[in-house]
Amino acid sequence: MIGELFDINHNDSILANSKIISGYTIYDAEFKRRTKRNDLPDLYPDLPIDKYDIIYADPPWDYNGKMQFDKSSTLNENSDWQKNIFISAANFKYPTLKTELMKKIPIYEIAKDDCLLFMWATNPHLAQAIELGQSWGFEYKTVAFVWDKMNHNPGQYTLSYCELCLVFKRGRIPRPRGSRNEKQLVRVNRNVHSQKPIEVLQAIERMFPTQKRIELFARHKPDGWDVWGLDVREEYEGDKFNLSVAK
Repeated sequence: MIGELFDINHNDSILANSKIISGYTIYDAEFKRRTKRNDLPDLYPDLPIDKYDIIYADPPWDYNGKMQFDKSSTLNENSDWQKNIFISAANFKYPTLKTELMKKIPIYEIAKDDCLLFMWATNPHLAQAIELGQSWGFEYKTVAFVWDKMNHNPGQYTLSYCELCLVFKRGRIPRPRGSRNEKQLVRVNRNVHSQKPIEVLQAIERMFPTQKRIELFARHKPDGWDVWGLDVREEYEGDKFNLSVAK
C-alpha cells in the first residue's frame, strides 16, 4: 500500500471559514462510510467448550482511526479535489477491536494447562500484544516467526516490511513434539490485506502434529484445526447467530 499510518491533523485542513472543502472533510466522510462494524449483539460469538494445546491468533488490532494515504490527500497535489483521494485502513476490511476489549475475551477458558499461544503482532502494537497474551493467562516467551513481506511501506523511522508472530506459554510446552528445526524467518510475498502466510500455520502443524489446535479470529477453515471468529460464524433462526467451530 502507498503511504503510512498517521494521525489526521486537523491543522492541515483549509481554514473553516474559507468555504473550501479540505482533504480531511472528504476522507473523514469516506472513512465513516467504509468502516466495517460488528453486527453481533455481543462482543464476539461464544467460545467453544473444548480446550486446546495450540492457539493461533491474528487479533484485529485497532488503529484509532489512523489511515493510509498518499499525495492525493494534499491540495497542492490534487487541485480543487478533482481526483479521488486514496485512503485505506484496517477497519475497512474487518471490524477492529481495541486492546482493552480483546482482553475481556476469556481465551484462558479454552487453553489446556500446557498450552502455547502463537500471536501475530503488528509492530505498533507490540507492547499491547504482550499485554494481551498475559491477560489471556500466558507468559511471553519469544518471537516465533518473522515474516518478510518482500515489499515495504514507508514508516516513520525505517522502511516497514516485517511482521512478528510471538509465542506465549502456559504451563509447559505441549508434548509430544514434532519438528524442532523450523526457521524463524519466513519470506513470502504479501497478498490480500492482513492475510498471513500459510507457511507459518504449516510450520506450527509440523512442530505440534498431534495436538488439538484452534485458530482465533479465523477467516477460513484449515484442515486439522478448529476455528473461531466473526468470519466463520453461521447465521440461523432469524436474528440469532451460531459460531461455526468447524471440526
